[in-house]
Amino acid sequence: MSRQADLSGNLGFLNLGELLQLVGGSSATGTLRIHHERVAEPGVIWIVQGNPVDARNGSLTGLEALFSLFGWTEGRFEFTREEVRAERVIRKGRMEIILDGLRLLDEGRIPRLSASSAPAPAGEESGKASLEPCVEAPAVIKGPLVDYALVVDEESFYDGDEIVREGSHGNWIWVVLEGTAQVVKQTPAGPFRLLKVGDGAFIGSLSSLLTGENLRSTGIIAAGNIQLGMLDSQMLATELSGVSNDLKTLIQSLERRLRQVTDIAAQAYARGDGYRDLLRDKKIAVRQGQKEERLFLIREGEAVIARGGPEGYLPLGRLAKGDVFGNLPFLTLGHEPFEAAIFSSADLKLGTLDVHSLEAEFRRLSPTLRNIAIHVAACISATTLLTLQHIRHAAAG
Repeated sequence: MSRQADLSGNLGFLNLGELLQLVGGSSATGTLRIHHERVAEPGVIWIVQGNPVDARNGSLTGLEALFSLFGWTEGRFEFTREEVRAERVIRKGRMEIILDGLRLLDEGRIPRLSASSAPAPAGEESGKASLEPCVEAPAVIKGPLVDYALVVDEESFYDGDEIVREGSHGNWIWVVLEGTAQVVKQTPAGPFRLLKVGDGAFIGSLSSLLTGENLRSTGIIAAGNIQLGMLDSQMLATELSGVSNDLKTLIQSLERRLRQVTDIAAQAYARGDGYRDLLRDKKIAVRQGQKEERLFLIREGEAVIARGGPEGYLPLGRLAKGDVFGNLPFLTLGHEPFEAAIFSSADLKLGTLDVHSLEAEFRRLSPTLRNIAIHVAACISATTLLTLQHIRHAAAG
């Protein structure tokens, strides 16, 4: 007898992109089954620690099957927490899968399967992602269900209100209770609209709780009416003060990485090309797709994250002393080693961090702290896709 589903519902209420964000935000492991009245067999997605590792839809498997399931906009789903024995054949980051899937669906490259349509299996063109220049803002990034235990106050903003001003100081952190906000960065070419964040997403920086100071690197504007919950910063700071130095280093490095990717996206948007010099005099240290089990800490020198493609390597950010790179199995960035390479300077000196100890400590964090870190990782992945789109758009234009 099959186990009772831990989460079930209607795809008309929660689409596949939102569902993958919800399951991913909880770092759950299990099997997601999607049912449609016009298809005899359910589509199946196997998920490990919040990340899809394989999928099946009829004769389709892997990433092609997963993309085809975005076309099932009607039907029902059920997710069951259970051991997953499927091999990992999907390496793409969760947020990149979601953004690519929703974009392909919107472009009509994934067939929509509705109650009135004839069932048609996804073909070659509908199952494969494309990163052709596309500069539309990505889908709304959401988080898991809100933990109200840490919400100490609520604030309302109306459409167009400035929630955070770029360049201002502040160390408070909000969670989005209801509504959507637009992340904006100022550039010489005008305001650059980056991500949108929605229910369960976070606004703010954990690093500010460690250092006591934070310069806001982007602005946040209400996209419609929005309700925010202010989190108990003192309680979060107290918990952070008790974690290991290695975990603190990792958290700060992730937030710096997000700023790096954001800055390059903004440069490409403004048709600047200074980021292209990042790879000069650098040699490859970790190849894209390389099986790398170690997690490195930069002690001296610098490294550059870059994604390879038909046009060569495109830089995504510069890492320096105190930054971390390598295998990070419990947070999906859409970067190295599977989706990006690492180039190093000649004077690079490295240490290593214990991945297993870090993961065990990460799992012991309170749900809110853990979810904020997962949200940063999701934003890195989504901003990476936007960065690549703008770099390619600038090169094509």
